[in-house]
Amino acid sequence: MSKQTGEVPEYVVCIDNSDYPASLELHKIYRVLPDEDASTDGDLRIIDESGEDYLYSADRFVPIAVPIAVRKSLELKVLP
Repeated sequence: MSKQTGEVPEYVVCIDNSDYPASLELHKIYRVLPDEDASTDGDLRIIDESGEDYLYSADRFVPIAVPIAVRKSLELKVLP
């Protein structure tokens, strides 16, 4: 995931939740938190269904561009 550019996406869609059906919903948009060590290892730090952030393999996700209106809605959703 973004290994060519070295950039970590802000939002991704889950395309593989095998082994993590309670933590990841297939086809759901997830927010990615910056974590240089994780991205170096091919992982992403995701805020999952528990509301906590955990590391998952980047190949479980596809990066997406999120329109501003959707971004604002998603950011409000994750705030306490």
